[in-house]
Amino acid sequence: MNANQTLCYKVSDGMLCRFCKSANTVKNGTTKNKKQQYLCKQCGKRFIEHYTYRAYRPYINKQIVTLTKEGLGIRSIARVLAVSATTILKRIIAIARTVAKPAISKGKTYEVDEINTFIKRKSKKIWIAYALERASKTVVNFRIGARTNKTLNYVLKTLTHSNAKQIYTDGLKNYKYLIDQKIHRVTRYGTNHIERNNLTLRTHLKRLNRKTICFSRSLVVLAAVLKIYFWG
Repeated sequence: MNANQTLCYKVSDGMLCRFCKSANTVKNGTTKNKKQQYLCKQCGKRFIEHYTYRAYRPYINKQIVTLTKEGLGIRSIARVLAVSATTILKRIIAIARTVAKPAISKGKTYEVDEINTFIKRKSKKIWIAYALERASKTVVNFRIGARTNKTLNYVLKTLTHSNAKQIYTDGLKNYKYLIDQKIHRVTRYGTNHIERNNLTLRTHLKRLNRKTICFSRSLVVLAAVLKIYFWG
């Protein structure tokens, strides 16, 4: 090498990495939309300076949860956030998978009831059976299905394992065979709290309204929305 020649090293292009905040980044080609892409030499991840697709924004999932709890439908959320309805559906299902059931305390009093809705069309009626802890007003478990012993028993097993002190229900005969008579109660005002919660559900979630054109097209999405609403 000649004495007049010098070695040049490209250290950085001046962009901070979106992931590790390192300045050790270099240009790394362009995307299909002709946007400059960068490579982080620190963490090895690629990124672009400005994302025009709103779904990539870090707070988008939090907004989806908030709007879902406020009763907006899939298309309404898509319009508000300027994100495609397909992306909203995928995000809701993905978010629901990360939501865990609340811890159940032992020796509590519960109310159990069912609320009906439909999937795709009004002829396809389906029931949401769930249990409400009376003191905290927390929904401890729910199940979507036909109004049968199998659906109800899925909810009641959780209460049995928690050594429920008392379980209040309406006069549905199925409960007689599924709940121990020592803790089962059927009284006039025994299910006041959960009946009021049913009204709140129908008010907050359009897909559960009695007279509306909004409805659930998929059982998976309905379960995901309820999971986010109850525990998200």
